[in-house]
Amino acid sequence: MLLACSLWLVACSLALTGCGNYSFNGTNIDPSVRTISVATIQNVSPQGPSFLTQRFTEDLKDYFQRNTNLRLVPRDGDLQFDGSIVAYDFAPAAIQQVGGVSQASSNRLTIQVKIRFTNSKDDKQSFEQVFQNYDDYPGTRNIATINADPSAVRTTTNKIITDIFNKSVANW
Repeated sequence: MLLACSLWLVACSLALTGCGNYSFNGTNIDPSVRTISVATIQNVSPQGPSFLTQRFTEDLKDYFQRNTNLRLVPRDGDLQFDGSIVAYDFAPAAIQQVGGVSQASSNRLTIQVKIRFTNSKDDKQSFEQVFQNYDDYPGTRNIATINADPSAVRTTTNKIITDIFNKSVANW
């Protein structure tokens, strides 16, 4: 039984070796790509908390460092990201009648980020795209309480960062 398991593991290892640039975290990064650079993602929307620019940029860097073996460089990386937060909207998602008065039963925070991705090793992989995601909150929460909650905005931006990662290096 031990011999059969050992042979199976060797066969699986050989099969994965022949599959190109496969990795267990789902990335498909060419071995010649070794560095990544992320320019500051500016908030050009008229709304949004003051911390959004720095937090989004740092979270994007951190996500790539946790999920790839790429080395972060200040500029001119093999993979380059730059862009801007173009929309930060908070609006009613559902309306309810309370005592004959219409009011929001839930509110939606929607964030859009325009990203320019440059793959200096394979320009066919480069793109420019707007990524968007949202989260709904109870009608009792207003934008001030959302912006004051460190985890609330991050929930939405983390979904966008995952989408950026998947589009750029996971080819999903």
